[in-house]
Amino acid sequence: MGRYRVLEPGIEVHGQSIDAILQGFSMLHSIAWKILSAHNLGEMKAGQFVFDRDAWYSQASWLAAFEELESKVGDGALFQIGQKIPAAVAFPPGIRDIHAALRSVDVAYHMSHRKQGRPMFDEKTGQMLEGIGHYGYTEGPGQREGVSVCNTPYPSKFDQGILTTIARRFESRATVELDFRKGSRLQGADSCTYLIRW
Repeated sequence: MGRYRVLEPGIEVHGQSIDAILQGFSMLHSIAWKILSAHNLGEMKAGQFVFDRDAWYSQASWLAAFEELESKVGDGALFQIGQKIPAAVAFPPGIRDIHAALRSVDVAYHMSHRKQGRPMFDEKTGQMLEGIGHYGYTEGPGQREGVSVCNTPYPSKFDQGILTTIARRFESRATVELDFRKGSRLQGADSCTYLIRW
């Protein structure tokens, strides 16, 4: 699996996710606007960037925008964008603790994607379609830790930003570290493993 490459064709991302890029670039809107426009994730009108939060956009275009963002401003911006995703997209209701929150990331991820026009998570049946990888989560052997294995096509720092924000909603001192001993997409592996402690 290459970085920034779709796992299957025909995948789309919900427009609300674009808000995370704009919020993550609060001081550099013009850079984000230019990149998003260049990848058909909105357009410039009268000097403002316009997009449809309820529309669906090509995941291939979304990933190409991430790749360009990283090359122009570095992976710190991808971490910031990831931190904004939980506020921008829908998450399952009724989550009451950090373990449930971290398990819910995979559901929220699938809820904000669709495949060949079909939502990738059906809230009524609980059915999840394959094709975009997963945000796995298991509780650690200690009471205040867990492990998330992410095999998505998204940047590692972006995933780390999402996990950090979700963990800190419930445990303000939570840390999320990439475990290079397990391999990393940054090193050509198919997944990244994050150690979450609080």
